[in-house]
Amino acid sequence: MAQKTVTTTTIIDDLDGKPVDEGKAETINFTFDAVAYEIDLSDVNAKKLRDALKPYLAVARKTGRGTATRTSASKNDPAELAAAREWLRSNGETVSDRGRIAAPLMEKYRANK
Repeated sequence: MAQKTVTTTTIIDDLDGKPVDEGKAETINFTFDAVAYEIDLSDVNAKKLRDALKPYLAVARKTGRGTATRTSASKNDPAELAAAREWLRSNGETVSDRGRIAAPLMEKYRANK
């Protein structure tokens, strides 16, 4: 006799802790105060979240799609990049002489300057 293993995944609404029927939930990603969040919600609770945010979103400025904004200086500011490279190296990090510095390293530099 053949055997078949079936695996099912049940999504639990993070707000109320209840299981959600397949196709009746979604994962919502958002950023608030420069911290990224992800939450699984039933369609009903996702609508409640959107409705609660609607008056704030109506008057907010869009700064991009799904990314936290930089807190200081342009990503292309040569003086900041040079200072960041020097500081990061003196604090044990490995960074290239040219090009982009990884966002977590820039965050570390900005948090400690």
